[in-house]
Amino acid sequence: MKIATSNQMQALDKTSIEEIGIPGIVLMENAGRGTLDAMELEYGPVQGRTVCIFIGPGNNGGDGLVIARHVAQRGGRPFLVFLINPEKLSGDAAINAGICNKLGFIQYIIHHEDEVRQLKQLIRQLHFRNPVHSLVDALFGTGLSRNIEGYFSDLIKFINSLSTTGKWPVVAVDIPSGLCADTGTLLGCAVQADLTVTYGLAKPGHFHHGGGLAGKLTVLDISIPHRVIKQAELRGQVLGCCGIAQMLQDRGAAAHKGTYGHLLTLAGSEGKTGAAILTGKAALRSGCGLVTLAVPAELNPIFEVSLPEAMTVPLPHSQKAFSFDDYDVICEELVNRDALVIGPGLGTDPETGSLVRRLYQELKLPMIIDADALNLLAAEPEALSKSAGVRILTPHPGELSRLIGKSILAVQKDRLGAAAQLAAGLMQDEHEVIVILKGAGTVIHSCTGDWAINTSGNNGMATGGMGDVLAGLIGGLLVQGYTPWQAAVIGVYQHGLAADILAEKSSHGFTASEVAEALPEAFMRIRDSDCSVCPACNEPCYVCSCSESLDCLHEVDNSENDTKKGKQKV
Repeated sequence: MKIATSNQMQALDKTSIEEIGIPGIVLMENAGRGTLDAMELEYGPVQGRTVCIFIGPGNNGGDGLVIARHVAQRGGRPFLVFLINPEKLSGDAAINAGICNKLGFIQYIIHHEDEVRQLKQLIRQLHFRNPVHSLVDALFGTGLSRNIEGYFSDLIKFINSLSTTGKWPVVAVDIPSGLCADTGTLLGCAVQADLTVTYGLAKPGHFHHGGGLAGKLTVLDISIPHRVIKQAELRGQVLGCCGIAQMLQDRGAAAHKGTYGHLLTLAGSEGKTGAAILTGKAALRSGCGLVTLAVPAELNPIFEVSLPEAMTVPLPHSQKAFSFDDYDVICEELVNRDALVIGPGLGTDPETGSLVRRLYQELKLPMIIDADALNLLAAEPEALSKSAGVRILTPHPGELSRLIGKSILAVQKDRLGAAAQLAAGLMQDEHEVIVILKGAGTVIHSCTGDWAINTSGNNGMATGGMGDVLAGLIGGLLVQGYTPWQAAVIGVYQHGLAADILAEKSSHGFTASEVAEALPEAFMRIRDSDCSVCPACNEPCYVCSCSESLDCLHEVDNSENDTKKGKQKV
């Protein structure tokens, strides 16, 4: 599914209105009516029930006013809470405010914090007459960029408190108020939604940091023409089963181990042999043909017995850690290999650093660079711009902070921007460089400008070795003939899906080894899925934005944030 930043979405709206000629009030009408449809589908009819709608100063508030009109039309009782005097609204929002006023809807205008406190008693009185159906957050939309303060902040806290005490669901219009649409960071404070209905396309903020504030996400077609979206050439996408299924290659009946590539790994050192074993195991579980582990000579017996399906190469000059003196031996081993994974458990010995940098700069084979290899490169950042071939870097926020010279806090505040910064800095004319920023809502960003946010995975993955499994999985996919971008996005999604499979039995406590073992089942589930092509345009559903594809990918449930945060409903 394509995804749009706040500015991109505004441009799509503008094109639809000014160039195609669809009046803005038509888009607003479609948004409000469709949101109520989603509300009733999720929480039942509004007939005879009170719907509390919190109205902000912009078009988001206008959407809320459309919802109010249709609530009344369906026999419900809208209660409008305005952040500003409705007479100060403008444009399409003002038109809808005027209609609501003529229809005599109950209104309450907040000018200061005392009026927020008085609101609680009023809602209780309304609930006594007509039970509350839901609370609608139509305060601030995707264009919000400054922190929420004063009685605006008080009202958001009030909505969250009211939802908790009254056990009434909160429905966010487009995005929970206070959540940055592009970065997913809190702008002071934010509404905790149970259901978010967003318009046209999903936004990055719905998925960053696991997307917990958005609750269940539904993407609503408000009649922005498909042609307009296609012409915009949006580069971002949300990873889901449909797009991944389209990428998976068929495996031939007469295939053999030579068909599916040969991966070499440089991983493991004294005390960290497990990292190399996990990397090799994940590569094998990805379906690749052959895996060879190049390892320090003294540690070789450990690998021989721990992973019998893999071959090993004891490096003669590397005893307990990797030595630069084994560079020629490694190059000889790489002659008939298809890719190299380097970094898991590698250690940070200075000689190892020299080896990593030379391989990075001179090896023409694709490389997946993880963990200690990233830290060694970060020590001499000028080496990063001189790669000789395809490079896929898989940092966590701490590693990325060292690579771009920013704090971890700054990275986490703008994960997409941080990944884009590194990818752009590593841009090469001849080959692709991809950055995978791990974490809840993993970000994948290519130097070509393509980017994606992942939706699979859960907080049970917060344990050692998960990154080693991901590196091996991506390496295993790369040698099977997938493009670097395909290997990256398939690897990230399947890594999370394997953990989601384990979370079906236990919310946490599973290990990285078990995630690697679950990879074949994860691939089987994707191959068996039946939602890979949109019936409207015959494109993968992660590419299109057709309303017909909503059931297969445009609905993402982030509400179960204990164990299945960001997991899609398939």
